[in-house]
Amino acid sequence: MLGIFLVFLILIGAIALLVFTSRIAVVHSASLAASLGVSSLIIGITLVSIGTDVSEIFNSIISCALGHGDIDVGDSVGSDLTQLTLIFGLLPLICGKFNINRRIFLIIGSCEILSLILIFTVVEKGYFTRADALFMILSLIFYSLVTYNVTKSDMLTRVDLMLEEKAEKPIKKNLHYLFFAIVGFLGVALCSYIIIQSIIYLSSRFNINEYIISFFMVSIGTSLPEFSVDVSALRKKHYNLAIGDIIGSCIVDSTLSIGIGQFLFPQEVSANLAIPTILYTLFASLVVILVVAKREMMDWKAGILFIIIYIFSYPFLLFIEYSLYL
Repeated sequence: MLGIFLVFLILIGAIALLVFTSRIAVVHSASLAASLGVSSLIIGITLVSIGTDVSEIFNSIISCALGHGDIDVGDSVGSDLTQLTLIFGLLPLICGKFNINRRIFLIIGSCEILSLILIFTVVEKGYFTRADALFMILSLIFYSLVTYNVTKSDMLTRVDLMLEEKAEKPIKKNLHYLFFAIVGFLGVALCSYIIIQSIIYLSSRFNINEYIISFFMVSIGTSLPEFSVDVSALRKKHYNLAIGDIIGSCIVDSTLSIGIGQFLFPQEVSANLAIPTILYTLFASLVVILVVAKREMMDWKAGILFIIIYIFSYPFLLFIEYSLYL
C-alpha cells in the first residue's frame, strides 16, 4: 500500500514539474528566437501556438515509444475535454464575466470540431497507421492558417507579453537562453517518462485501463499551462487571446499532440473506450460552441454549465468501462 501511495505522489509531483519545465522551455526558446532576429509572427505560429501543449507532445512520443498508445490518445482527448469545459468554465468564476467575439469563436470552434471528427475516423479502426498520423499532423497547418487569419493581432500580443516577461529577468545572452531551453525540454521529457511509468504501474495494480487514468488525471495536469495563460490574459483584458489559446490548444491536442507519437511509433488503441470519450468530447464541444456563440459572453451561468458537463464525464466513462466487464 505504501508503494502505491509513493507512486501516486511521484505522479502528482511529476505532473507539477512538467508544467514548470514546459513553461521554461517555451519562454526561453521564444526569447532565443527573438534575440536571433526571428519575427514575432513566426514565433507566434510555431513556438507560442503549441507552447502550452509541449507536455502532451512529449507524452505522445514517449508513451508510443514504450508501446502504450492508450496513454497518448487518452491524454490528448482528455485535454480537449478538460480545456473546453473545466478550464473554460472556471475562467468566468475566477476572472468575472467577459465578452466573446462570435465570429472568431465560431471559426476556431469549427476547426476544433473537425479535428475531433478526424480522430474519431482513425480511432474507430482500433489502430493508427503512419499515414493516419501524418495526415493529422499536416491538418494542423490548415487549422493554424485559419486560426492565424482571425487572431493575428492577439497572437502577436501574446508573443510580446511573453518576451516582455522574459526581458525583465537578468539573463540576456543567447547561450543562456539556449541552456535553459534545453534544460526545460529535457525536464519535460524526464517528467513525461516518469508520468507514463507511474500510469503503467497504477493501471496494473488497480486493474484500471491506462486510457482512463490518462483521460482524467493526466489531462488535468497537462491542461494547467493553458489555465495559467488564460487567467493571465483575461486579467489583462486580452479576451480574444485567452479564447484563441484555449481552443487553439485543443486543436493542437487533436492533431500534432496525438499524431506525432503515432507517426513515429504506430500503436493500437482501445477503441471501445476511446470512441465513447471522443463522442462525448464532440458533444461537449458543440454545446460549448453553441452556448457561447448564442450569448456572445462567458459568465458564471455558462461556467457552471460547462463544469457540470465535465464532471458528468466521470460517471459516463466509468459506466462504459464497467459495461465492458459485464
